[in-house]
This record gives sequence, structure tokens and C-alpha cells, in this order.
Amino acid sequence: MNILDKIIAHKKIEVAEKSSLVPVKLLEKSIYFDSKVVSMKKYVEREDKTGIIAEFKRKSPSKGDININASVEAVTIGYMQAGASALSILTDKEFFGGKNEDLTLARKFNFCPILRKEFIIDEYQIIEAKSIGADCILLIAAALSPQKLKELAAFAHSLGLEVLMEVHDQEELASSLNEHLDLVGVNNRSLKTFEVSLETSYSLVDQIPAGFTKISESGISEPETLVNLKQAGFDGFLIGENFMKSSRPYQAALNFMNAYRKLIADQSEISTG
Repeated sequence: MNILDKIIAHKKIEVAEKSSLVPVKLLEKSIYFDSKVVSMKKYVEREDKTGIIAEFKRKSPSKGDININASVEAVTIGYMQAGASALSILTDKEFFGGKNEDLTLARKFNFCPILRKEFIIDEYQIIEAKSIGADCILLIAAALSPQKLKELAAFAHSLGLEVLMEVHDQEELASSLNEHLDLVGVNNRSLKTFEVSLETSYSLVDQIPAGFTKISESGISEPETLVNLKQAGFDGFLIGENFMKSSRPYQAALNFMNAYRKLIADQSEISTG
């Protein structure tokens, strides 16, 4: 059993327990349930932003504790002030140390789009995502059959949520693409072995059809890498661990984004000069 299999097995038990304790009718009474979502697709593609989806993550199965006592309020506000396009909030407790309240707290302090980073296998979790203030959900191709992924994406759209599908290889991309997706993310980290290779992004970017916002995820630690990924055709970048491993993630994010903006400005000068 690889780590993804373990997470999904645990998630099935968790969803069954949660749905019996907190019925859908109760989730639908949330103040966020009928509120309009903020488009992650539009924000990622905005020229005045960096395209970075900055992630709040306390720990991970591959790294253990990353920043266990980080403040959601301070970090997420700092990310947005630094120039992030959007936020990604881990809500899985067992493996990533997150909770639904983290996302709701981030929503309270930020207007930007928020991705619920979660292992979604059931419609209940999508209703839950809307009720806690998410704008976009993650669907992982490796965790779902193409048909199930399509059904969940269509259901998310029916609630007004956007959908980011995550793939790890060409096979997942080819079999799972469907018309109910808004963004397609290429995860450079294998969820089965945890090995990271940016080559995964470069090899798949041209196979993602135009019309989907293209996101490169994981293993991005240098601003120069963003420039290269942008030139390759990516619109956005999901970065978490690189910021969160710092004692002040928002400062790390600001330094990174400033360096990236300088590289873009220098490049622009060279091309126009």
C-alpha cells in the first residue's frame, strides 16, 4: 500500500463518520454556502499578480512537521500582500495537520480565491468545501476513476465551485480530461514514491489543451524555475513547502516573489532594449 492508497482508505472512513455527524442540510446553512465564488482561473491569469498559489501546510507525509505552529491569519495575509494570486489551504488532519477551520479563517481575512487542498472522493466533501468558504476544489486523477472524477467535477460546477485537476503523468492526463475542469495541475512530486522531478511539468505542458489554466505544482524552490515554467507555457505555480519551512513563511514568499518580479522585469528590458 503506497501513501496515496493509505490516505484514500482513511478518507473513506473519515467521510462516512463526518457525513453521519454533520448532515448535508446543516452544511447548506453555512453563511458561505450561497456566496459567490472568486475565480481562481481568472486570478491566476491576472497580469498584476505572480500566478503563485501560495499554500498553507503544517506537515506532510514525506517531510513530517514543516511548520506546526504557523498562524493561518499571519501567513495567508502575508502571502496575499506579497503578491500571491491565490491561496491553497490543506484541510486534511491525519496526514497534513490541517483542518476545515484553517480554510474558514483564511476566508475571513482574504478576498482572494482559496483552493481546498484535500483528497476528495465524495460529493459530501464538495458540499463541505462550499460550506467552509472554498472557491475551488482539488480532484486528484490518481485517486479517482476518470468517470468518478468527471462526476465530481460536474457536481462542483453545479455548486459554483471551480475545479483544479491534478495529474502526475501522461496516462492520467489523457484519461481524465473532461469539460468540467477549469485548471489542470501537473504535480512534480509522485504521490506514490515522493520523488520530485520538474521534467514531469515540462513533458506534459503541451499536452494540456488550450482553455485550461495550466499549473505546475511541487518542487519549485527557485524564482528562475518560475521564469522557465512560464516560458514553457504554465500560467500558475503552486508553492507551499518552500515558504512554509521558513519561520516566517510570508517573508520567504515576499523575498521569492520580489526576486521573480525582478527577473521578469529584467527579461522585459532585454527584449525591448
